[in-house]
Amino acid sequence: MSPRLARHLPSAAGLFLLGVPILIYLTRDNGEIARLGFRPHAPKLDLLAAAPTAIQVHVAAALTALAIGIVLLIGVKGTRLHRTLGWAWVAAMGTTAISSFFIHAINPGGPAGLSLIHLLSGWTVVGLPMAVYAARRHRVQAHRRAMTSMFVGGLIVAGLLTFLPGRLMWAVFFS
Repeated sequence: MSPRLARHLPSAAGLFLLGVPILIYLTRDNGEIARLGFRPHAPKLDLLAAAPTAIQVHVAAALTALAIGIVLLIGVKGTRLHRTLGWAWVAAMGTTAISSFFIHAINPGGPAGLSLIHLLSGWTVVGLPMAVYAARRHRVQAHRRAMTSMFVGGLIVAGLLTFLPGRLMWAVFFS
């Protein structure tokens, strides 16, 4: 196995370990998902258009970070393109994390409207400059580990949580 492919094995294993239980649940839920209104359809983009500005900014930044992140993970590291896209990814991730602090739909009555998912945003706001600092100091392993964990945790896992029943992305795609 190539070293580039081997680097992605921990992330792939994590996604597999998260995805398999979800798929098993979905196949053995005795119709619970159907009662929640699970009817896949073309995206209802009017729901996003009607959402508050903070959510629109958050979704746009997250999708931008996801697209750039995939290119960065697949591409050659250390090139000028990698550094340029890396800065764009940092800006998109920072925008995603900061905009999340203005979204209080999960826990509107909680302290400052924040919920547990906002811990990922705080982790990202702190981790981004640390990962950039690691790259500037040529600490490649620390940089790679931090950026990959933010991609997987901050985009993939948090993104999957937006598709839970009752959330906006559920409504956009499934109800």
